[in-house]
Amino acid sequence: MPGTRRIALLANPTAGGGKGARMAESALARLRSRGHDVQALQGRDADEALDIARAAVADGVDALVVVGGDGMVHLGVQAVATTGVPLGVVPAGTGNDVARYADLPRTDPVAAVDRLLAWRPRTLDLAVSQGRYFTTVMAAGFDAVVNERANRMAWPRGQMRYNLATLAELRTLQPLDYTLDLDGTVLRVPAVLVAIGNGPSFGGGLRIAEGALLDDGLLDVVVIKPIGRLELVRTYPRLFRGTHTTHRQYERHRVRRVTVAAPGIVGYADGERFGPLPLTIESVPGALILLS
Repeated sequence: MPGTRRIALLANPTAGGGKGARMAESALARLRSRGHDVQALQGRDADEALDIARAAVADGVDALVVVGGDGMVHLGVQAVATTGVPLGVVPAGTGNDVARYADLPRTDPVAAVDRLLAWRPRTLDLAVSQGRYFTTVMAAGFDAVVNERANRMAWPRGQMRYNLATLAELRTLQPLDYTLDLDGTVLRVPAVLVAIGNGPSFGGGLRIAEGALLDDGLLDVVVIKPIGRLELVRTYPRLFRGTHTTHRQYERHRVRRVTVAAPGIVGYADGERFGPLPLTIESVPGALILLS
């Protein structure tokens, strides 16, 4: 990478149970040892962190680098989307689905920094809803209900929290009547799970939108039609392998724009709460430049 670059480094020190702070220190030291002008950023909360990141981008940094999990990537995306400023990721969370998709080193911050310093920008799509961008998957069904419960749980951390939340919500599993507007074609269908994938996975490797690409200008709308509790439990491990796509109740639509409506569901994307349905989600081709 020729010359000195101005880099803003934004960290979530609590990511990965405190791993974020240690990895941020390693990343900062590595960047500065390579002769780059690095500004270390940290907000008191997510809103302040986003304001600081946006100010750095507006000030003309050469890249914004985030240290954390998918929540931190989500925050960084809000700052750089459509600006042409690249985003670098040093994975330090429990999910790291964006890092997994880009095949970034997920346990070695120095290796992750060296990857982004190779300066190989990759142009990816984002999805947008209500003025907020997301990178991976919007959960809009049983998966969203699980996310809502998991976010209220203080223990355990990581994937196990989602597993326990899933078991808890299975007790009241009922299909809902969905209305989907798929590029202008309206579909009414009962379902237990609806997900809108810009990328293939969420929740630490749950490949619900298997086959979704982050650079095809399309969203993958996945519908799981009514199945029983036991069948859902049996199918759940297949989500990690992406083999649920052969299930008889699986349905997939590829669109540029979708509006999803169902009673009592709150949409989550990149693990972040977006708000109650109905929500309209649209693909934004080429909105993100990722250093990978």
